[in-house]
Amino acid sequence: MIRVLLADDQALLRLGFRAFLNQEPDLEVVGEAGNGQEAVALTRTLTPDVVLMDIRMPVLDGIEATRQIVASGSPARILVLTTFDLDDYVYAALRAGASGFLIKDALPADLINGIRIVAAGDAAVAPAVTRRLIEKFADHLPSPGVPASDPPAGLTPREREILLEIARGHSNKEIGRHLHLSEATVKVHVGRLLTKLNLRDRAQVIVHAYETGIVRPGS
Repeated sequence: MIRVLLADDQALLRLGFRAFLNQEPDLEVVGEAGNGQEAVALTRTLTPDVVLMDIRMPVLDGIEATRQIVASGSPARILVLTTFDLDDYVYAALRAGASGFLIKDALPADLINGIRIVAAGDAAVAPAVTRRLIEKFADHLPSPGVPASDPPAGLTPREREILLEIARGHSNKEIGRHLHLSEATVKVHVGRLLTKLNLRDRAQVIVHAYETGIVRPGS
């Protein structure tokens, strides 16, 4: 059973989410928060597996709430809801520790699938969305004119290849196809990569790769 906390300031939206999520045999909505401060407190007391986090909320926004939840050491994964074209804070949420993104008008099936993927630790809700976000928020990243850096020392050649693939927003299936590996083998390499870099999930790998200049926007 995947325990889900809903964090959104719109009560009717939370009601809708609760109604269709609770219909799934493996999902259970354990609480609702109307602002970021409540989300932080309820994450601590209810210990959800996934927090469905809106960005724009009163008292404490979703970015700071995400940052506080991650800093507390909570194992809860944060799945951010965004309007994409309107929110200028999505990259900041990724930096704060969000594990994935969904568009607010996503189909119910996409939301359910996204929660399951994040709960499983894959943190790759939609690689295509990740690529678009990196491009859209390129002004937050190091200048493309600066030469790309080498991947961190201590990684095997294969791990370096996979790091670059993740940074470009590719899924495990896509990485396996590009590098002629099985998805299971890719998953093992990703796990080792996260451990060596001391990163929370593959979303953080993307942030690390762009901020350190290993990959440049548009490359």
